[in-house]
Amino acid sequence: MAKALYLDDSYLRECDATVLSVTDGKYAVLDQTVFHPVGGGQPWDTGCLIRSGEAFNVVYVGEFHGEISHEVDRPGLAAGERVRCVLDWDRRYRLMRSHTATHVLIAVLNQRTGALVTGNQLDTDRTRVDFNLRNFDRQILAACIEEANRLIREDIPVRSYLLPRGEALKIPGLVKMAEAFPPEVPNLRIVEIVGLDRLADGGTHVRSVKEIGEIRLVKAENKGKDNRRIYFSLTSSGSPHK
Repeated sequence: MAKALYLDDSYLRECDATVLSVTDGKYAVLDQTVFHPVGGGQPWDTGCLIRSGEAFNVVYVGEFHGEISHEVDRPGLAAGERVRCVLDWDRRYRLMRSHTATHVLIAVLNQRTGALVTGNQLDTDRTRVDFNLRNFDRQILAACIEEANRLIREDIPVRSYLLPRGEALKIPGLVKMAEAFPPEVPNLRIVEIVGLDRLADGGTHVRSVKEIGEIRLVKAENKGKDNRRIYFSLTSSGSPHK
């Protein structure tokens, strides 16, 4: 199984890797990777695999049967070769900011209304969050966004760590998905916005909420009796990143 380096360091932009296998000429499995696969509402990373100066563009990354597969734009890679993994960093960083912003907003919505998430989709320009809330009041939503932005300005640190599954599931509010539960694994990865929220999560995040910038509501919709949908975008980053 490939080592998912992004779980330990979301800011790692490149790494060297060995090609373990190639299927149908364009689906490469590596011994380690910085590329995050699609999942949990987070899109896959893009970038390239470089072999002796020759670049193969990564157009899709997915996880299948526990292995991370990198789809490249053309055949040519072979098992046993060494490659350099290089992320499209600007795209990754925008997704990191959007992901952490989603956690902040979900935490505030949950604390103020008890709403649970029914779906979400990150993107580089705007993000969608669906949640269950019987009484949809736009003033409440505006107040939640205002509170989220106040918290973001406080420069709260974000950290991730592993906890044994049994211990993790004792944490109040660990699961905020209405119809989902953490995977059946011995240890769960926890993403904590210190003093605000802890969630079981396998995605990439910024180190401080201040890097998010500012959340701006794009659109709010009713999607059924108890289902609400919001779209938000972000201003430019609140602090430089490395």
